[in-house]
Amino acid sequence: MTTPPARIALVTGANKGIGLEIARQLGRSGVHVLLGARSARLGETAAATLRSEGCDVRFLAIDLTAPASITAAAAAISEGYGRLDVLVNNAGITDQADGPPSSCSMTSVRRIFDTNFFGSVAVTQAMLPLLRRSAAGRIVNVSSGLGSLTHNADPSWEFARVKLLGYNASKTALNMLTVQLAAELRDAGIKVNAADPGYTKTDLNGQRGTQTIPQGAAAAVHLALLGNDGPTGGFFSAGRTEPW
Repeated sequence: MTTPPARIALVTGANKGIGLEIARQLGRSGVHVLLGARSARLGETAAATLRSEGCDVRFLAIDLTAPASITAAAAAISEGYGRLDVLVNNAGITDQADGPPSSCSMTSVRRIFDTNFFGSVAVTQAMLPLLRRSAAGRIVNVSSGLGSLTHNADPSWEFARVKLLGYNASKTALNMLTVQLAAELRDAGIKVNAADPGYTKTDLNGQRGTQTIPQGAAAAVHLALLGNDGPTGGFFSAGRTEPW
């Protein structure tokens, strides 16, 4: 094992969209970024793009629905660096068969949860021993305003009509992971927060968002780089604290 960089971050689902931009902004901040992706071809291409921009980035194969892949990724980080300072649980999916409770496909709901929630829990558990070796560990769960129970219960909310049981509930569950894990790790010096990117123009929503991708990445990057006086156990967008 060579001498590790000053700060090491893993960003899952980082070959495109908000994940790629999070990796880019962290790289520009001097962080050594492990760009996590399922596809070696797409991941290596994305990492090469960021390296051409001057970022210190390496592709890391990780598939949130494949436990062996997660175990192998953790082992590779341990062998190569000995620790992890930042984990950004960004990988997430939607499904065309998702929808309101009365008509959504159960197969779709299970598929979404497998990645958005169960996969993120599995990655977090695998990376925790490495994060505990960091002097200032940070975990950022990329959530969504659609996961807010407060927003979903408000008929006047601008996105109140978006009732996707699988996607929304998976992000609500991710918020619960954030709250419980922050409480569990409070004395370990590891800060855990959820980021709401906002309605960002990405492939996930068919490019219908109103924000740019750099705007969508801002909250997660800020939380990944929190100082020791920063919050833990919160839900934040780029400009405010979001309601659970």
